[in-house]
Amino acid sequence: MSTMNVLICHEPKKLIWKEREIPAPGNGEALIKIKTVGICGTDIHAWGGNQPFFSYPRVLGHEICGEVIALGGNIKTIKPGQQVAVIPYVACQQCPACLSGRTNCCEKISVIGVHQDGGFSEYLSVPVDNLLVAEGIDPQAAALIEPYAISAHAVRRAAIAAGEQVLVVGAGPIGLGAAAIAKADGAQVVVADTSPARREHVIARLGLPVIDPSADDFDALLRAQFGGSLAQKVIDATGNARAMNNTVNLIRHGGSIVFVGLFKGDLQFSDPEFHKKETTMMGSRNATPEDFAKVGRLMAEGKLTADMMLTHRYPFATLAEHYENDVINNRELIKGVITF
Repeated sequence: MSTMNVLICHEPKKLIWKEREIPAPGNGEALIKIKTVGICGTDIHAWGGNQPFFSYPRVLGHEICGEVIALGGNIKTIKPGQQVAVIPYVACQQCPACLSGRTNCCEKISVIGVHQDGGFSEYLSVPVDNLLVAEGIDPQAAALIEPYAISAHAVRRAAIAAGEQVLVVGAGPIGLGAAAIAKADGAQVVVADTSPARREHVIARLGLPVIDPSADDFDALLRAQFGGSLAQKVIDATGNARAMNNTVNLIRHGGSIVFVGLFKGDLQFSDPEFHKKETTMMGSRNATPEDFAKVGRLMAEGKLTADMMLTHRYPFATLAEHYENDVINNRELIKGVITF
């Protein structure tokens, strides 16, 4: 077979099937046969026409697990038959951020499935430097290494240590990942989310305490979890302006905030409150190979599992026909994985 099926987001709210030639891997590239692809909020926003810096047509999908089928030239680090997860951030390796080792915020970053065609296809050619060997990991879990790596990067930015008291705000996939990884690192973790269903998910799948941030006594409930104090560190994964603007009120004096969720707008908070607490406030973007390696290790150790965030599975063969109803309009969806 020399052709493959590809699902293209041709324009907002329009997915179409096309047949394309299976690509040949170039020097330094591997051809992978895709096994599973996670569905990210980016894929949902791109379908709706709400993804900034996005051009159409585009093959979506950047949370990818596959099997190496063929190799281009000059490759000794990977072999055909190995299962891999894709690190979708293609960095320029020349800008100041890259030269300082922070390829996750490369000035000219190109993300597979966002800025270049991605994993909603049967095969994909990927630079071998962007592959993580993921042998022995269930393919559905391996597809989630990328969102877990974003969570791991946020936890690393927060410099969370064992015994620290951490509040994660937002129980979407990235918040769930941050909570699970902070717990694996030995922190005392509490999760806040306004959705009763998501709070139930946290209790059932992560075994962590939860709080409703819209509750009138939220401050008292939070302090009760942490022995009378506010949080030592807050990771906000909501991308919600109101929640993000309120984070400075959730940390104790000397506390830290990491924003991994984002929104299009300006942050506004009380400067006296910010200053009197000597707040540390940081953004967190994408992930580095170090974060991917940590997630792979935690999965191999059984400390991270697919079921911690995965709620829905979709066959690739019928994805176009069911995407709007079963993905876009599915209020019960937390995380979905496409199976091939």
